[in-house]
Parts: sequence; structure tokens; C-alpha cells
Amino acid sequence: MSTAPHIPVLLTPILAAVSPVTGRWLDGTFGAGGYTRAFLDAGADQVIAVDRDPEVFERAASWADTYGERLKLVQGEFGNLDQLADGPLDGVVLDIGVSSMQIDQAERGFSFMQDGPLDMRMAQSGTTAADVVNTADETVLADILFQFGEERASRKIARAIVAARKQSPITTTAQLCAVIEDVMPKGKPGQIHPATRSFQALRIAVNDELGQLLKGLIAAEAALAPGGILAVVTFHSLEDRIVKRFMAQRSGAGPKGNRYAPMQQEEAPRFDLMGRKAITASKEELLANPRARSAKLRLARRTDAPAEHISGRGLGMPGFDIGRIG
Repeated sequence: MSTAPHIPVLLTPILAAVSPVTGRWLDGTFGAGGYTRAFLDAGADQVIAVDRDPEVFERAASWADTYGERLKLVQGEFGNLDQLADGPLDGVVLDIGVSSMQIDQAERGFSFMQDGPLDMRMAQSGTTAADVVNTADETVLADILFQFGEERASRKIARAIVAARKQSPITTTAQLCAVIEDVMPKGKPGQIHPATRSFQALRIAVNDELGQLLKGLIAAEAALAPGGILAVVTFHSLEDRIVKRFMAQRSGAGPKGNRYAPMQQEEAPRFDLMGRKAITASKEELLANPRARSAKLRLARRTDAPAEHISGRGLGMPGFDIGRIG
């Protein structure tokens, strides 16, 4: 397992945008605690640190007590953050996707770079990636790879997986990687590994990551007090599309009506956008933390309009039904 420090991505621009840091914040993706510690050190009265992975709280045991009651550790899903907050929040920060700590652990099965059990569960419970790979039918596998990984060779890979598992179950990351490599062209220098999109897709499906993201955005709207800030860091286009469209829609900056889609009754905006474009890493941050190269930060400030539950329609959510893999 890597001993390299886990650096919070885009932390400097987040702190610059929300300064001065005051009140109650919720870190919905606690991980190594980088955002939580930074907000506490910057002056937050309290940070509620949420994560579905029980292991992260064991890692925090060596330093969590130094913050006393200012730090509250909660195991749970950030999709339920409005229920976990126990009162209005002044800020919510979400760092979407898998953490580098999880990737570094071969036994968690997130990475094709090292062999381990084909697991990928963030919460360490429920359906594993091996369950999906070995039981889902070919059409479902192809849909997962295409919808969540944007893998153009999804049908070819799904067909190869089904053929391989007939010979013996696919239970390790190395086995799955070999199946994918066998049917994909060898990558050219500078291109991503042939298994990258497939592993991403399975991870997203196993953990219902996009469903959790949508729930988390809706929950943040419900939990934030007027003037509260929502900060979301994403790492690939599927996530960023949902966040961008959610913030645009809830701020009144979404698409207007036309003759094919008549304008809906205008509602009071629930958020004010803090910048029209996503914030990306500086050259200095990229040198210090290459993981930040694909990261995008979007921020919005809560208005005093009442929260309202919305559907994922029009937000870029894939049409795949996550219940099909159960």
C-alpha cells in the first residue's frame, strides 16, 4: 500500500472562495480528512465528516480527538446528508468518486494496476464487482460499460466477459484486466489503459455513485441555510455534467423554453452561481498533485427560496436502471 500523502484536490481555491470559513460545515466525502481538517483549521465552528467507508474513521483515530466536539464523525452516505446534518449547514463540500487511499489498497479491488479481489465496494458491504461480472447478463454488462464508462467497445468487452466466466469465475482484478486486454487494441503511448473505462464503469455501478451524487445535491439544497455554500469537486464528465446542470437549473440559468419544449413557470432560484465556469487546478497544484489534472470545482450559494425535491431528468443522468444489477 502506498505511503504517499493524500492531498485534497482544489483545496486552495475552495478556501479562497468561501473565506472566511465560519459556522457548521459538512464534508460528505471524508476520506483522509483533508478538507475536514482544513475547514476546522480555517475557523469552522464544526465539521460533520461523513463517509460510507468504515475504514476511514479508523485511520482518523490518531488525530480526530484533537478537535473535540468541533469534529463529528458519521458513517453514512452523503446522499442522506440532510438527515445526517442535524440542523442547518453553512457549507457542504463533496469530493466525488473513489479516493486515492481506496485505489492504493489492492485488497479493495478498485485498481487494475495491482492484483486483488474484484470487490470495489466503498461501504465494504453489498454487491461486489465480481457479483456483477459473473451474474449480470451480457446486455446489462454492455449497458454498464457504455453508460457509466462511456466505453465504445462495451459490447465486445461484455461478450468476452461472458465467454470467459463460462470457463471459470472472474474473481480478481488481474483476471478481468486480462479479459479486457485480450479483446482491445494495444494502447499507444500516452493513451489510457484499455481497462480504465471498464473499471470506472463497474465501480460507479457497484456503488451507485451517480445516484448518490444526485441525492447529495438535492440533500444539500435542503440542508443549507440561506447564504450557505455548496462546493463540489468532480473528476470525469459524467459527474461534472450532473453538477453543472443541477446548479444551472437551480439557479435559473438553465435552458429556456422553445417551440419544442415550452418554457416552464419560472421559479425563485435556490442557488446563486459562484462563477459561470468550473475551476481547475493551477500549474503549481498539478506539479504537486497530478491527481488534480481532471478535477473540476463548481460552487453555488444557497438563496432563501424553499428547497424542493427534483428528479434527475435533464441533468445528464444515464438512462441505465441501477436496479438491474441487483
